[in-house]
Amino acid sequence: MRSVIDICDLSVAEIEKLISTANDIIENPKKYSEKCHGKKLATLFFEPSTRTRLSFEAAMYELGGNVLSMADAGSSSASKGESVADTAKMISCYADIMAMRHHKEGAPLVASTNATIPVINAGDGGHNHPTQTLADLLTIKREKGRFDNLTVGLCGDLKFGRTVHSLINALSRYTNIKFVLISPEELRIPGYVKKDVILKNGLKYVETTELDAVLPELDVLYMTRVQRERFFNEDDYLRLKDSYVLTPEKLKLAKEDLCIMHPLPRVNEISVRVDDDPRACYFKQALNGKYMRMALILMLLGEL
Repeated sequence: MRSVIDICDLSVAEIEKLISTANDIIENPKKYSEKCHGKKLATLFFEPSTRTRLSFEAAMYELGGNVLSMADAGSSSASKGESVADTAKMISCYADIMAMRHHKEGAPLVASTNATIPVINAGDGGHNHPTQTLADLLTIKREKGRFDNLTVGLCGDLKFGRTVHSLINALSRYTNIKFVLISPEELRIPGYVKKDVILKNGLKYVETTELDAVLPELDVLYMTRVQRERFFNEDDYLRLKDSYVLTPEKLKLAKEDLCIMHPLPRVNEISVRVDDDPRACYFKQALNGKYMRMALILMLLGEL
């Protein structure tokens, strides 16, 4: 029995296998429609979610399984003071696999060490979001055809953006990757990500506050929202929330085959006028998340 808490829990070979499986699911959905018949996925979301939660549930239903879903954290025994460890032990009695999102970094790891079923980290605070990264990787592979030799721009909240941290970890294992880190000074990439991933792996990178200046060199642009829920000071959030807004006018500077991504939800950082641009991939990215979660569930349940 194994869990996936960090994207680096998966080897490069395993990620390639998941991508291959996801592509096969896209081409042959009926082949997988009963793979998880009789199995149950528990979704425990202690933080609000739309895409991640619904895509996990859609993934299990499309595999022929069932879902046990906690309505919200306030209606769970966590509101009575139950520990994450005890919750994990209890859910293990009812389900075959569990997806957990929690506002505290490390909570899914604690769950995985106490559960007797696989645990998938569906996002823990500002730390990690491995299944979003799997969605990101499938999107990049389908749009660009490769992971090597890419210049990847990461724009917005790089300090609290767990999707950014996970994606940097994942792409660090490929060849000739260059990161362009675009953010306000206050929202720069955390020192531990720079030290333990970027510098440790000898990756090329630049840090800048200017999106327009670097846009022409990017193969992939990963936009993120400034996350109100991570700020202690409302004034700081209001000052920084509209630091970057991608518009059709700005995209005139970009490559014709740029892949524009966003983990969603967006607020103002991508104009709705960009949605019709063929380079806009963020809704494809959301759909790809379902396919990669289907593949991951199959892997962890021993069905691949």
